[in-house]
Amino acid sequence: MKPRVCAVSYLNTLPLVWGLKHGPQRGLLDVRFEIPSVCAALLESGAVDIGLVPVIELERQPLQRIGAQGIASHGPVTSILLFSKVPPGQIRTLAADSSSRTSVVLAQVWLREKFGVRAAVTAAAPDWKAMLAQADACLLIGDPALQVDLSLAPGRVFDLGAEWTGMTGLPFVYAVWAARAGFDSAWAAEVLRDSWLFGKQRIPEIAEAESASHGVSVAAAVRYLSGSIQFEIDEGCQRGLDRFRELARSAGLV
Repeated sequence: MKPRVCAVSYLNTLPLVWGLKHGPQRGLLDVRFEIPSVCAALLESGAVDIGLVPVIELERQPLQRIGAQGIASHGPVTSILLFSKVPPGQIRTLAADSSSRTSVVLAQVWLREKFGVRAAVTAAAPDWKAMLAQADACLLIGDPALQVDLSLAPGRVFDLGAEWTGMTGLPFVYAVWAARAGFDSAWAAEVLRDSWLFGKQRIPEIAEAESASHGVSVAAAVRYLSGSIQFEIDEGCQRGLDRFRELARSAGLV
């Protein structure tokens, strides 16, 4: 039986899975696409063997990381945005995109570390107008964040990739490939690596083919995939990930 894999359905995943969809790796794995929270839940339930999972799940599930690829940024990421009607030190309620697991913890860590704020969090559909009608601030991630016309947003908008790097000097890792405990992932890890090597050479092609279906322009997709997102988890990314996990634990958020 083919290894069962869940990948995130957002634009930022496509370079990692382009080989699985269109290259020599097509058909080697049984792949499905879901939002981040669903990928995490499917891996936890055993419905899939491998997932591109929010990194906070490394604290919540007995997972084994595989490969050296994932989703990270060093500075502005443009797709993890916190919108606030009030100064951040006055945020008491936060409506968070229900797709999010890692980014909502990142928002809470940032508010706690920088402003001493512990906001009450509620999950909501990713509609910033409706979210701000019920909370002081809201968090959007992925494609819904990329699609917002920031000139229409009230109050202030914070790019949490930029805020994290400004606060720590480190990159931030949002998602990594991980397998359920006990699963022999060595061969699948090679396939995933080769899929990324196929995709990294084809970012303009990916943007041309997929940008419209993700609600952004071709030019914006190229800028995002080639400038905002880092797909290889290097030593600096690992330090950022370790720091985030440490702060999340100390804040009691896992």
